[in-house]
Amino acid sequence: MNSIAAKRFYKSASVDEASVGVMLDERRLRTPANAVFAAPTRALAEAIAAEWSAQGDHIAPSTMPLTQLAFAAIDAAPARRGDLAAYVAKFGETDLLCHRADSPPGLVERQAQAWDPLLAWSEQRLGVKLPVVVGVLAAPTDEASIETLRAHADALDDFRLTALAQAAGASGSALIAFALAHCQIDAAGAFAAAALDDLWSQETWGRDEEAQVRLDRLRAEFEAIDRFFAALA
Repeated sequence: MNSIAAKRFYKSASVDEASVGVMLDERRLRTPANAVFAAPTRALAEAIAAEWSAQGDHIAPSTMPLTQLAFAAIDAAPARRGDLAAYVAKFGETDLLCHRADSPPGLVERQAQAWDPLLAWSEQRLGVKLPVVVGVLAAPTDEASIETLRAHADALDDFRLTALAQAAGASGSALIAFALAHCQIDAAGAFAAAALDDLWSQETWGRDEEAQVRLDRLRAEFEAIDRFFAALA
């Protein structure tokens, strides 16, 4: 969608029952690539119609995250499935959950409490066991694990794959993204895991306004991705 706010050109947005699309007055909603929009579920169509209904005198794409994800799933994902799956799997080489602090003890403990259950879940549910290291240098990762992550991503439909890639990029973690996609964690859990170090720093050293803006944006992103997954269920 164009980042420049366009003047609102419709009065109402509604779901078209026959196509599970969205109607802007009598017009069918189309993607930026001019494809007629159709949702895989009525719940997603309703959520997207609600985003369009909530617009003011001008259309602000930044306030319609589900619409943006859906448009990307329709316009970009079909031709980029391999790239998106590889993008998600690549995070397994330097997954956030696998890089631990060696001090202070409180941070070490909090990382273990928050991240170890997700590592255990990924081993059981995805069949992937990634090495845990202290520090930022990547540990050698079994190529089979990366391929398994890629295969899990590639098995998803275009809509879920698009949201999975968004979650992986936001969190720096393929495992957080998969856990969110599989409802192992919700938006709050994904945010807490992805922002753990920053949240610890704020608790320890005090609130930083610039960091808080970044954290608020990250929280909102996970909330949107979680709503997107929920609407696809």
